[in-house]
Amino acid sequence: MGTVRYNVGARTLHWLIALLIIANIAGGLLHEPLDGVIAIMPLHKAVGMTVLVLSLVRLGWRMAWTAPAYPATMARVEVGLAHLVHVVLYLFMIAMPLTGWIMSSASPYPLTWFGLFDIPRLPVLKDSLLAGLGHEAHEIGGYLLIALVAGHALAALRHHFLLKDDILKRML
Repeated sequence: MGTVRYNVGARTLHWLIALLIIANIAGGLLHEPLDGVIAIMPLHKAVGMTVLVLSLVRLGWRMAWTAPAYPATMARVEVGLAHLVHVVLYLFMIAMPLTGWIMSSASPYPLTWFGLFDIPRLPVLKDSLLAGLGHEAHEIGGYLLIALVAGHALAALRHHFLLKDDILKRML
């Protein structure tokens, strides 16, 4: 029996969002060392807002279409852990751009989408508690997201190379 895969829409959204998140993690880590060489933050912000929109689309897609079943050989605790990781990934894919939007709204710089249009500011005052919490959540969340993405990728590779099941193939 062949591998039951996610549909083409889910696979496309998964890999597009994954690439954008990896690029944004790199931008978030490199924006200070490259300050004065290249303006990373406007791109980082635009990519983040793109991740937000695509993640909401992906969440809707996930609600509309059923994901392929996990292999019957997979332990129940591992299935539960996989579900938990997916929920946390969705939370981060939405929370990280939102905390970035909060930070941008409290700053004097515009939030533009690739220079095409300005994204409206949220009602956040510069030195407010919300602005500070948004900044801290975004910074700490970035490091947690790195660990989460790395763990997700390593788990997929474990399934593919060590367990030799079809978990990774479902998303290819």
